[in-house]
Amino acid sequence: MIIIIKKEKLKKTFTKGALLLVALIAIFTMTVDSKGVFVSKKRKLPIYSVDTKEKKIAITFDASWPKDNTDEIIEILDKYNVKATFFLVGTWVDHNPEKLKILHEKGHEIGNHTNTHPDMNSISRSELLKEIEALDSKIKKITGQGTTLFRCPSGVYNDLIIETVESTNRYCIQWDVDSIDWKAQGEEIEFNRVVKKTKPGSIILFHNDGRYTTKTLPRIIEYFKKEGYSMVTVSELIYKSDFMIDHNGKQIYNK
Repeated sequence: MIIIIKKEKLKKTFTKGALLLVALIAIFTMTVDSKGVFVSKKRKLPIYSVDTKEKKIAITFDASWPKDNTDEIIEILDKYNVKATFFLVGTWVDHNPEKLKILHEKGHEIGNHTNTHPDMNSISRSELLKEIEALDSKIKKITGQGTTLFRCPSGVYNDLIIETVESTNRYCIQWDVDSIDWKAQGEEIEFNRVVKKTKPGSIILFHNDGRYTTKTLPRIIEYFKKEGYSMVTVSELIYKSDFMIDHNGKQIYNK
């Protein structure tokens, strides 16, 4: 039996086959993220936490608005001999130069949180550089030192933002434990949320104007001290070189 295949049908068959082959090649040359979604390029991530067997964690505060509880927070940290990291916005620095000076003198770490807390979804590289430099200039005038850490306003970032921050020789810092103290849900809820999620290498986020933060903070510090944890600054927690950041934002030392 002789099978006759028309030229037009043969061309269609080859076309479909070629398209299928291209699609398969594209799929297999992509990488797969943690959720099983294929992505063609690895997304840049800030440091959410640190891979370590040591029981050490970093307590951080975002300070954006003029009115806050910083004085009381400093007293609590002093009482328990704990050093924390404060990510400051220019507006807060403008209204609280003496508080910034005290934070620095007491050995707490100062991080850059931009000058005006802009919308990071639409910011350009040049605009972000201006934000970072403007705030650092204010901090240097008061403390005599610049910053080596940066935190994105509202935790919003993309590849451009992280690449820009890294080009200034700063580490971009996020968090893996959020107290969500800005919601003011209550002391017990905030306490349980933090102690449940924290593990060695965690970076904990608080705000210096949270309604229950000054009530929750002493309990949290006491809890972790009893559990054998050390509370250190972010710079004391993270690796400065020879590291990678995995798909969850965990900083891992390259052994």
